[in-house]
Amino acid sequence: MSRRLFASDNNAGIHPDVLAAIVAANEGDVPAYGADELTAAALARFRELLGTKVEAYLVFNGTGANVLGLQALLEPWHAVICTDTSHINVDECGAPERFTGCKLLPVATPDGKLRPDDVLRQLRGIGVEHHVQPRVVSLTQSTEYGTVYTAAEVRALADLAHEHGLYVHMDGARIANAAASLDCTLREITADAGVDVLSFGGTKNGLMAGEAVVFFDPEQARRFRFVRKQGMQLASKMRYLAAQYVALLTDDLWRRNAEHANRLARRLADGVRGLPGVTVTQPVEANAVFAVLPPAAIPVVQARFPFYVWDEPRHEVRWMTHWATTEADVDAFVAAVGEAVA
Repeated sequence: MSRRLFASDNNAGIHPDVLAAIVAANEGDVPAYGADELTAAALARFRELLGTKVEAYLVFNGTGANVLGLQALLEPWHAVICTDTSHINVDECGAPERFTGCKLLPVATPDGKLRPDDVLRQLRGIGVEHHVQPRVVSLTQSTEYGTVYTAAEVRALADLAHEHGLYVHMDGARIANAAASLDCTLREITADAGVDVLSFGGTKNGLMAGEAVVFFDPEQARRFRFVRKQGMQLASKMRYLAAQYVALLTDDLWRRNAEHANRLARRLADGVRGLPGVTVTQPVEANAVFAVLPPAAIPVVQARFPFYVWDEPRHEVRWMTHWATTEADVDAFVAAVGEAVA
């Protein structure tokens, strides 16, 4: 008997339209390593949404997208400014530092969002050979706290970064949720806001597997074919990654999935507000809800609906919704929380 998990949007199955696209791609022989019509079609979809000059490269997973996207911008003496909660700092087992050879400069923030002053404080020792040289500002959209950068906030950070000779990388594992939350286009919060390289997430929004690294300046993408191959992220049967993106980026499936997940996160948050001992700790802007619970209630609810404890000393938990979460799932979860804290 299946049950709904609120631990991660990675727990969701494959969207039926995406699964159908994979099956349809499984006909006959096609050239390998991306020299096929589906990969060309996926690139065309990216260009429709993000700009006619973008270069998009498909990879297997989010860590690969982030690490290789950063590697294309960095030399080993460089550093990346990011938040202390960012995926590259917390959840990639040191892969960015190992494979780029660069140092991360994490900044503590209350909501997972960098501000221009946070970046300015990291711009030390510029030109001094004894210090790593900041080269990239990495933003997560939406953030690990489920908060969202507006286009103006991204632009302010990008303008500052470019003024000081830095690039802007965006970890867009949940870029669709951010665009849906802001009711804007993907381009408005990426290319038009000054982002240089984007990790475009698909797995958390209905794909089986696959992410994309998108370059908004073709010159910056010049080395990436070789970076991807050395980074062990070049798929021989690329058509199966590409078919998923063709489906996701057709008829706004990406947006519909994200809007659904966001709406149900708001429903969940509204349902638990006011329950005894429950405090929602972050604005619910995408598909994540953060809350503090009475400690004794946490394992009781987890036994029925698994989820992660985000901050153990604070008893702060994270609940995630996704494209396949239903209203009935959310209502049953809210009822379980209510019973546990009553």
